[in-house]
Amino acid sequence: MEGDKSNSDGNKKKSYAGIPEAEFVEDVDKYMDSSAAGGNAEFVLRKLEEQHNKYKFMEFNLISKRRRLKTQIPDLERSVDMIQTLMKHQNSSDNLKTNFLLSEQVFVKASVPPTDKVCLWLGANVMLEYTLEDAMKLLNKNMEAAKEHLSFVEHDLDFLRDQFTTTEVNMARVYNWNVKKRQAAKN
Repeated sequence: MEGDKSNSDGNKKKSYAGIPEAEFVEDVDKYMDSSAAGGNAEFVLRKLEEQHNKYKFMEFNLISKRRRLKTQIPDLERSVDMIQTLMKHQNSSDNLKTNFLLSEQVFVKASVPPTDKVCLWLGANVMLEYTLEDAMKLLNKNMEAAKEHLSFVEHDLDFLRDQFTTTEVNMARVYNWNVKKRQAAKN
């Protein structure tokens, strides 16, 4: 699923996160007369509002995921740049002078001797030592995966916007149908 951007029919995948597609109500009269609606506009509007709220919740989660990925990718790029710098100075006899981030907005000067190993934070308070080459492979793999996931999230957000529009149009059409029905009942 992750690497394949098409489904088994060869069509572009609608949603990578499994977001349900909103069905457009083509014929409101027919839809409202169906057994699912039972002619009850308030019931249908509540269902549509519930569906709209679910889409809002999905949007919130996708936006959070996009924000996390957009901060993760530059961090990975900076780590790759640093490893490239360490590789360039690997055979040097001089120490590499640099500043590194100690905490937010706090940098410390450092003098780094030539090395062929580096430690990487993997998360959950876990740090492992890698050779420079292995660290570069891991970071590049993680960066490509993050970029791919970001494209999936962007695609799903676009798909979700279409579902919002369809649901809101359906709500307006059912509401207008109900207004016309009430006006006809008064006459």
